[in-house]
Amino acid sequence: MRASVSKVLRWSAVDGPGNRLVLFLQGCNFACPGCHNPHTIGICNDCGDCIPACPQGALGLADGKIAFNPNLCDQCDLCLRACPISASPMTESLSVADVLAQLRANRPFLNGITISGGEATVQAKFVEALFAAVGADPALAGLTRFIDSNGHLGPLGWQRLLPVTDGLMLDIKAFDPATHATLTGRDNAKSLASARIAHAAGKLYELRFLMVPGFTDSAAEIDALATFALGLGQVRLKLNAYQHHGVQGAARNWPKMPRAGVEAAAARLRAAGVSEVITPAVWL
Repeated sequence: MRASVSKVLRWSAVDGPGNRLVLFLQGCNFACPGCHNPHTIGICNDCGDCIPACPQGALGLADGKIAFNPNLCDQCDLCLRACPISASPMTESLSVADVLAQLRANRPFLNGITISGGEATVQAKFVEALFAAVGADPALAGLTRFIDSNGHLGPLGWQRLLPVTDGLMLDIKAFDPATHATLTGRDNAKSLASARIAHAAGKLYELRFLMVPGFTDSAAEIDALATFALGLGQVRLKLNAYQHHGVQGAARNWPKMPRAGVEAAAARLRAAGVSEVITPAVWL
């Protein structure tokens, strides 16, 4: 079993509890104009448009497929800007065994592994196989297995993933269906249902909500968030603020979410009865 991986972080303290190895899988079922990692959305179709954009000659074609030489790459990312479908030619194909080897090599320094993206559940079969293998490996005992997801997965998918998953960090992009469609290109029904499924299974580690000025910072959206969170019961709720880092296209003209607006939303949520509300620790 193999996965298309956009990036591997061997050390991260912001992708779940403790220090974690993080896999950013390639491919997403949302098309968010404000995505901070837009190059993880598409799957490379080997069109070759990125090749002339690479000043270091790290890209070429071999048997009609993009060939990437990481030894020549200087991480300028000009190839990502040239891609017409928001894909990356710099992905690597990793097997379950490849990831297990990295976990074993770094085990003394790790608390767990997180699968992110893109969207982790687009490659759900790989995630299931990997998490099952981590759980069965005595050398990796104690590592927690987390998924960072937009929740656009049906109940049958969660029936397979949740038994081998220790925690789910779930993003709710918006509660108003029309707003959610504008921000993601998809309906929000599956995401809301996924939060309920994960919470009922005791696997919803964190519910996340991205505040975007003019879209999801309204009193109606914050009240809907409070109602949803309270309906679940005890839930850890994290507010994120829209920024421009990594964003391309028209969404770069959207205003950044100010700190005062996030703090006001947090106060409104706490006043409504949501006990654990987390706001950004760092503002850039």
